[in-house]
Amino acid sequence: MHRRDLLKSAAVAAAATMTSRVVSAQGSSQPKFNLGYAPHPGMFKNLAGKDVIDQIKFCADQGFTAFEYNGLPGETPEMQEKIGKTLSDLNMQMGVFVAYGSFDKPTFARPAEDTTAEILSKMNDAVTVAKRVNAKWCTVVPGSVDQQHGEQEKWNRYGGPRLAMGYQTANVIDTLRRCVEVVEPHGLVMVLEPLNWYANHGGTFLQKSDQAFAICRAVNSPSCKILFDIYHQQITEGNLIPNIDACYSEIAYFQSGDNPGRKEPYTGEINYKGVFEHLHEKGYKGVIGMEHGNSQRGADGERKVIEAYRQADSFA
Repeated sequence: MHRRDLLKSAAVAAAATMTSRVVSAQGSSQPKFNLGYAPHPGMFKNLAGKDVIDQIKFCADQGFTAFEYNGLPGETPEMQEKIGKTLSDLNMQMGVFVAYGSFDKPTFARPAEDTTAEILSKMNDAVTVAKRVNAKWCTVVPGSVDQQHGEQEKWNRYGGPRLAMGYQTANVIDTLRRCVEVVEPHGLVMVLEPLNWYANHGGTFLQKSDQAFAICRAVNSPSCKILFDIYHQQITEGNLIPNIDACYSEIAYFQSGDNPGRKEPYTGEINYKGVFEHLHEKGYKGVIGMEHGNSQRGADGERKVIEAYRQADSFA
């Protein structure tokens, strides 16, 4: 072989190798998942790069059909619109973003004029953000239980007088009804997330699926539904599939994460293939936010997350 032909062949081989590496890094188009699992920013930063838009495109290449971004309101309006356009171009659903989250103050259970004004302002902001990204759902965490009240110089989480739970619940319902007045005309759904007290969020007002079900029924609006986080409810109450069935009419959104550890499926005790298959059989068409960390760092850990969802999604 002449030297010129040899160099040409070497160049072609090098180009092929480089293309292979790019495909391996960015992910060739894979079959779509059966359910709408939604990664979040940073989950695949080693494989896709640090840019959120590139991460969304990578997720689409891997077969994901949704994307979740709790911190979306913190992005600029221009970036929000860019995210919305990218999702639309890729035919992906926008998952939840956090519209309002309070974890250690009784802003709903014992409302005050200033905190209620803040909540309603956040609801108005959520409507604006949702329009930019074509979002259907936003997360609301309705504060803590009533831990104290009155004029005190130092916050005392457990001491002091407090309202009975029935009164607290009525206050939560009333405040949520005021929120609904803001979001319902725009077709935006607040999803209320029960959180566990034992590993992550001690003191939050909303803990159990039946409690969330009763509150949503009392608010009585298509814009006030449940975010059923499978990780949190495994810790709080277990009995996942029967509880999902019992409150399914009020569930609008799911999130996943194994327990213990809050990492991808098959790092803990939950039979995710069984749970996901059950949702599929029920005809669930919404989003399942992948609200968990990666059990292993780096690109290999990110590939492990994708493989875990492939395994959990292998029921059909």
